[in-house]
Amino acid sequence: MKPAPFKYIAATSLEHALALKAEHGDDAKFLAGGQSLIPAMNFRLARPAVLIDINGIGDLAGLRPQEGTVRIGALTRYRALQRDDTFGKLFPLIGEALPHIAHPQIRNRGTVGGNLSHADPASELPAIALALEARFRVRSAKQERLIAAADFFTGALTTDLQPDEMLVEIELPAPKPRSGSCFMEIARRRGDFAIAGVAAMVAMDTQDKCAEIRLTLCGVGETPVDASAAADGLIGQAPSEQAIRDAAASLQGMIEPAGNVHATTEYQRHVAGVLTERALRTAAQRVHDGY
Repeated sequence: MKPAPFKYIAATSLEHALALKAEHGDDAKFLAGGQSLIPAMNFRLARPAVLIDINGIGDLAGLRPQEGTVRIGALTRYRALQRDDTFGKLFPLIGEALPHIAHPQIRNRGTVGGNLSHADPASELPAIALALEARFRVRSAKQERLIAAADFFTGALTTDLQPDEMLVEIELPAPKPRSGSCFMEIARRRGDFAIAGVAAMVAMDTQDKCAEIRLTLCGVGETPVDASAAADGLIGQAPSEQAIRDAAASLQGMIEPAGNVHATTEYQRHVAGVLTERALRTAAQRVHDGY
């Protein structure tokens, strides 16, 4: 199929793009990588009257390290993250998840900001942003604000972005010392959306006891799910096999997967528990391995 008629405008600056969005509101969509928007337009699931191309705004792309944080421009492509060794060493959780995102052709064009703004609950990046406690800088023609990842995703394919706003930057705090991470997912085929995916981060004190655990999931709810509370029983103790199994069982009781044509609710819950066990065990081991 072909998209419904629309007006195309190539924005020459961020200010130009935001002015156009303020003028057209919900009738306009930003075009970045287009890996989700263009297929939706071709199926006429999305019918924007105006398409604002932001690919020419170079200031929206790139990695900007600062003390204690890294800022990622919303127009940064997945491939740029994969090819940056320094970034991959600082955020191994993202580096481990990137190969699971679609296919190389899509990672060459797809953007970080576009993925997060699309807010597909089966996508990997929203769950990872939640695990890393990212903050999103959004702008309109009139104001700028910071939104915590926990507040950004409000429903399936729905965010806290207002009709005149754009996600312009993602702020990631550096992982804590003596921390390890792991991302795992199950999909029908490599590159498919996850039936269930788990991101785990474990920080330990100098006595090798768990000091903090972040545990988030994709594919098992209307939004990425923060299930960190399931691992509360591990805090202050060494990550024993029984404690990890208890955390996985607690997580299974917290989530309510909807099920789909590829997996029943029961199967998604089972897979989420199995992946949680594996991810927590691996993340804890990586604290000692320095991964």
